[in-house]
Amino acid sequence: MQSTFTRLRRLRGSPELVDLVRESRLSVRDFVFPLFVIHGRGKRIPVDPMPGIYQISVDRLASEVKEIRGLGIPAVLLFGIPEHKDSLGTEGVGVDGIIQRAIAEIKSAAPDMVVITDVCLCDYTDHGHCGILSGNIVDNDKTLRVLSEMAVSHAEAGADIVAPSAMMDGQVLAIRKALDSSDHTTSPIMSYSAKYASGFYGPFRVAAESAPQFGDRNGYQMDVSNRRQAMIEIEQDILEGADIVMVKPALAFLDVLKEARERVNVPIAAYNVSGEYSMVKAAADNEWIDGQKITRENLTSIKRGGADIIITYHAKEMARALH
Repeated sequence: MQSTFTRLRRLRGSPELVDLVRESRLSVRDFVFPLFVIHGRGKRIPVDPMPGIYQISVDRLASEVKEIRGLGIPAVLLFGIPEHKDSLGTEGVGVDGIIQRAIAEIKSAAPDMVVITDVCLCDYTDHGHCGILSGNIVDNDKTLRVLSEMAVSHAEAGADIVAPSAMMDGQVLAIRKALDSSDHTTSPIMSYSAKYASGFYGPFRVAAESAPQFGDRNGYQMDVSNRRQAMIEIEQDILEGADIVMVKPALAFLDVLKEARERVNVPIAAYNVSGEYSMVKAAADNEWIDGQKITRENLTSIKRGGADIIITYHAKEMARALH
């Protein structure tokens, strides 16, 4: 049989033809935009290492979410910065806490906005760790009780999805039981299942004011060298009741994302984290790269890798580019 020589350039003859046969399509409907919410009035404070990202006071959320929703972005992920921090993260579970107030403001301004809330203690504790301490060690089981209270308080305030990110063993099961027993059986859980102890979180810790005051988070976040362990984390969270699972960071862990997509059937989110964002912005500001082109390429790689949901600080700029 005579061999066939395929000219793949035949399908690259025009932009329209390239688009017609495109395998992975990036959509604004894929995006979740993170928001950092603070107390006070009239505040929109730039986050220095993250150009275009701000800490925003509750009273300015209405205009912000109307802009976000107007761009077609369907969801936001909320991080709250309290006025006062303590060793127990008390403000995180208060009925009048910063996140609880933010949810009410957003739902009043944009009722159809999907509001996802981060469920973790690092923003609220004076030591900056993600749970309750016993000595200098995060106590997993004591932390589960507080995370459960926090998740219920968010659901009662009107959150559409709660997203535990503390990486405590059993957190999804504990939160699922707490939600179910408080008549929130329909509240979904998006678990930060494969969350790595990554160096890419530095700019976020400036934005959320959540850097650990001692030690690190290697005792509960995943070793960056491990892929098989991530599958255990993901599959365990699904068994415990997670409706959506997450890989974080996204770009440095596309292999993990791809394997997760091949192994599980629930929706998968990938978090294009602060360090990934800041590197693109810094290089673009120095005119070393075409920032918009690289951003589109990065986000497309996350989509191609298997993500159904992309949490990204680029959401607004890319939504404008895609329109």
